[in-house]
Amino acid sequence: MIDRELSLSEYQEFRQFLEHQCGIVLGESKLYLVKSRLSPLMGRFNVDSLAELVKRSMKLSERALRAAVIDAMTTNETLWFRDTYPFEILNDRILPEYKNHTGPLKIWSAACSSGQEPYSIAMTYLEYKAKNPGGLRAGIKVTATDISNKVLEQCAIGEYDSLALARGLSAERRKKFFTDAETKAGSMRVKDELKQFIHFRHLNLLDSYSLLGKFDVIFCRNVLIYFAPEVKRKIIAQFRQSLNPGGYLFLGASESISGLTEDFEMIRCQPGIIYRRK
Repeated sequence: MIDRELSLSEYQEFRQFLEHQCGIVLGESKLYLVKSRLSPLMGRFNVDSLAELVKRSMKLSERALRAAVIDAMTTNETLWFRDTYPFEILNDRILPEYKNHTGPLKIWSAACSSGQEPYSIAMTYLEYKAKNPGGLRAGIKVTATDISNKVLEQCAIGEYDSLALARGLSAERRKKFFTDAETKAGSMRVKDELKQFIHFRHLNLLDSYSLLGKFDVIFCRNVLIYFAPEVKRKIIAQFRQSLNPGGYLFLGASESISGLTEDFEMIRCQPGIIYRRK
């Protein structure tokens, strides 16, 4: 008999585990989310109870299960050109500002989830170049990171089903930047002209960013809301270290660094807010 129940004490222990592993803070009322996201793993790992699955995932020896549990709890759905304005700001303000940049413009898409954000960035760049062929001659380099290896593998393949394609992607962009995939009817694959700009790699935002190098622009949108204040402060400090002087930081529409740091200047763009490293 399959048991999908989790006691309050078991839930509290799992909350502490998840926060320690990846910084995500689950609220008191998120037990339903744990059940919905982890229950599908029970069959895959041949576990009869959710409590046993959670308990095993906390053991260092259960690496595969632990990775699967963290993947399930940290993977969020996203969409193309989410909120629209960040990509308008990128096109209208930032790319023109760096048009005479001697090297490639280096952009980091942090917590890139299923890849829509970095691919949207690359599309924005190609659309800008089509109208401004003399600008940014060295191109762009996009580093896209996520904590989920499974998601990163899917990102690198760049194949999306009809449901994912319908979320924020215009028919014009589908035609221009995608080709029909052979694996599943209605699915499409990102063209190589987009893929060439993006390097996907694994990163936990609680770890060091030093091996990533320096960036001119960082996108970390709709991620900080899941972290405790002290973790947010640490992440923002590391973003500052990862940005070149004058570089830009994009956060989600409901996110702010107010009270967390004095190292950034807030710029109102109407619509939208971006932060520039002082």
